[in-house]
Amino acid sequence: MPINVSRIRAICFDVDGTLSDTDDQMVARLIEALGGLNFLFPRRDPSLFARRMVMTIEAPANIIMGIPDLLGFDGPLNWLYERLVLTIGYKPRRNFMLMAGVREMLGALSLCYPLAVVSARDAYSTRAFLDQYDLLPFFKCIATAQTCLHTKPFPDPILWAASQMGIPPEACLMVGDTSVDMRAGHAAGTQKVGVLCGFGGRAELQRSGADLIMATTSELTMVLQE
Repeated sequence: MPINVSRIRAICFDVDGTLSDTDDQMVARLIEALGGLNFLFPRRDPSLFARRMVMTIEAPANIIMGIPDLLGFDGPLNWLYERLVLTIGYKPRRNFMLMAGVREMLGALSLCYPLAVVSARDAYSTRAFLDQYDLLPFFKCIATAQTCLHTKPFPDPILWAASQMGIPPEACLMVGDTSVDMRAGHAAGTQKVGVLCGFGGRAELQRSGADLIMATTSELTMVLQE
């Protein structure tokens, strides 16, 4: 079912695989780690193997990351993480990769809609990514793993972002690359757009209820401004 553009009054964006080119970054790091084993791969090129490995571990990783939420341990873990950050003075490295066309898309859409970040990342690395590319001015609010009692796939961060923007959740659009994003959007009552430039595949996004699937995040400008 296509999205109903006339219903959309605000947009929520995931970060990893949606705004940040995290999967390509992970693939590049894995290729570098496999450098001494190139002779094991066809044409001495481990890139196909590396990409398949990253895509294969994504779904189990999302499940594992959601276990603390399900068991109610996420609050203490987030508190411990924040204490460690403050104690050791951790500052995330500014080595993130921005999806092609994302800055231009955010610039265009922010003129028409309030925008929010809804990420399962920690607050420190989320803001480091946004700071690196000067994206903070585009967003009305930022929901991270520490913002609400539960993070995605629970609806809490989307509901929080909607309230911060003053928009009913059903008038929001959730944009993400995995089933976790689609499930969170469904639970919050939003319309949902899945993108194929990140970790999720088309079949996975369809099964989890995506209303529209696009190849890249930047295509959203054309979809909403048709």
